[in-house]
Amino acid sequence: MAIREDVLVVGGGIAGATAALAAAESGATVRLLSHKKSTLRQASGLIDVLGAIPRDGSSDGADPAGDRSPGDRTEPAGGGSTGESELVADPFEAIGRLPEAHPYRVVGGGAIRDGLELFDDAVGGAYEGAHTDRNALVITHGGTVKPTARYPESVAPGLASAERDTLLVGFAGLTDFDAPAAAAHLDAAGVPFAVDGATVEFPVRFRDDALTTRFAKALDTDESNARRRLADAVRDADADLDGYDRVGFPAMLGDDEGEAVRTDLEDRLGASVFQIPTGPPSLLGTQLEDLLFDALDAAGVRLASGNPAVGYEASDGRIDSVLVDRRGREVPYAAEEFVLATGGLVGKGIDSDRESVTEPVFGCHVPHPEDRYDWSEPEAFGGHAFARFGVVPDDDLRPAGESGEPEFENLRAAGGVLGGADTAREKSAAGVSLATGAYAGRRAGEEATR
Repeated sequence: MAIREDVLVVGGGIAGATAALAAAESGATVRLLSHKKSTLRQASGLIDVLGAIPRDGSSDGADPAGDRSPGDRTEPAGGGSTGESELVADPFEAIGRLPEAHPYRVVGGGAIRDGLELFDDAVGGAYEGAHTDRNALVITHGGTVKPTARYPESVAPGLASAERDTLLVGFAGLTDFDAPAAAAHLDAAGVPFAVDGATVEFPVRFRDDALTTRFAKALDTDESNARRRLADAVRDADADLDGYDRVGFPAMLGDDEGEAVRTDLEDRLGASVFQIPTGPPSLLGTQLEDLLFDALDAAGVRLASGNPAVGYEASDGRIDSVLVDRRGREVPYAAEEFVLATGGLVGKGIDSDRESVTEPVFGCHVPHPEDRYDWSEPEAFGGHAFARFGVVPDDDLRPAGESGEPEFENLRAAGGVLGGADTAREKSAAGVSLATGAYAGRRAGEEATR
């Protein structure tokens, strides 16, 4: 017998979590299916809505954000462009400059605000940025500045827009953050503050392959007086520490007790302390995943994880159930409405071989050039077609077939599985997931409970 809910969401990333929360708000019973751990653990933990407009993009000039005069336009943040993209100061003023097929153009600015509101409610005071539509400028571990809409509270003291002299501190042996090199890059970029870098030994010795969480837990428990010894090491590395207003560390300053760790270090160093988002494995990304799943639990969303969705059952143009492979046995999960949020090429929500590009769960149409050589551009950072591969939604986010008609009446898609956006170049991945997840989940909940 099939397990039945009002709404079934397939996919456990930001889009899936947002869709499930939005559906639950409507009063629907909701189940979220997640195969593996989400890609959030590989992400920075920042919430980017729209940080850049690729210069090879196009638009018909329509403005789905609403209430914008034709004279309004996006102002570059931080001096103009990055690579072949123009930085965006206010994402809502820039939506109209995106291509018509972009998911933001389908759902409109209101859905972006709905998604951000859901996110803000889910994470509580753990994130900042809700006070303004404008992007903040966050220092990255590579010594660049990234426009983002929401950022962890522990990152906030290090915003690049604040004219506060800064010392960056890295740990010897952790090669993904070279503090002196990052400081030099920021200085060369002309940030409005003095910036220097120093490398110190982490106060507790671990194996070379120790996880980021091991360093964080050592500071949580103050293992071997780790906090005092870390502060002493920073002072030994820079005798003129009193000349800095703030000190930035890679994001491993505690996990469960992160606020206490930073407060202790601030007292010892006499300066504000902030975290710098790092590459994978990302502690900030893992913490964001925990916050979202805590919110799902509080909303009464049922979770089923560890087994892949491998197919579906349908009749009369409607999906009846999703089939999940449980140790070689296909178990049906039935619902009135479904949301596909399995991610893009990276998350395996879109699959490809040398001949074709496919959506593996429901077999939805994914348009792509017949010639595989047309999937990419010669330039490494060019406008690659593969970056925009995904299902094509109608105006209700239902995946459409080649004819343009919805493939299934009760299926909507959200997040990276949608085509039409180059989210890496646009710095828009989380925002697309929030906006489309909120829209798809709300519509699924409304249809299931009416």
